[in-house]
Amino acid sequence: MTRLDDTPVPDYANRLRLDGRRFIVIGAGQGIGRQASHALAANGARLVTVDVDPDLATDIAAEVGAVPWSGDATNRDDVERLFADAARELGGIDGFVDIVGISRFVDLVDYTDEEWDWHFDMSLRHAFLAMQYGAKAMAEHGGVMVFVASVSGMTGAPRHAAYGAAKAGLMSLVRSGAVELGPLGIRVNAVAPGVVWTPRVSGYLGEAGEKRNSDNAPLGRVALPADIASALLFFASDLAGYVSGQVLSVDGGVGAKFPYPMDGL
Repeated sequence: MTRLDDTPVPDYANRLRLDGRRFIVIGAGQGIGRQASHALAANGARLVTVDVDPDLATDIAAEVGAVPWSGDATNRDDVERLFADAARELGGIDGFVDIVGISRFVDLVDYTDEEWDWHFDMSLRHAFLAMQYGAKAMAEHGGVMVFVASVSGMTGAPRHAAYGAAKAGLMSLVRSGAVELGPLGIRVNAVAPGVVWTPRVSGYLGEAGEKRNSDNAPLGRVALPADIASALLFFASDLAGYVSGQVLSVDGGVGAKFPYPMDGL
């Protein structure tokens, strides 16, 4: 204590721990999902690792000592089954991390109805379903929901109109979930990455794309999946115990930049 303050000091390091807490990782098989699974498990969480590819779900489960599960996160029956199976396997659910999301580059004027609907399924519908069934599973004791959004939902990105609109919808859903589920003791947050050097992105952009995006970032590099997993871990832990309804941008400072070239100024 000091002369003016005798309030208790928490064990801040321990607030990061998740010992014995029961989490589902949706989209766990590679990239951000794989790293998030390791981050949670390394801090004591017990996991069900989910991927649409059963082999990937099994691979990551073997890495972190989790229970594998495979199904379609955009299908209501599958998501209902997921939360029922996970609660049975783990003895309850204390939280989930939902990483699912993928985009296709399409000019705005060329989108078909099918492409538009696909983006909303892959970037928003699964979050809506997970929030519904997760809320029911955690209603009696509270818990944590953490989603992966995108900076594309904050700013305009060429050929990303459907993806950006869906991710903006996800951010709104996070805020609504925080307000409605807060009285149940459920926190709802999201991380919004910029360019992340996942296996899929690296294969698409190649070395030239990595250099271009590294040069554009004030921190001088693209994000790694572990950078996003670290932010997800923060939201899942008690370090964020009074944080809800927030979207944390993890983009290496790109969003803070003056938008025009500075050469010659």
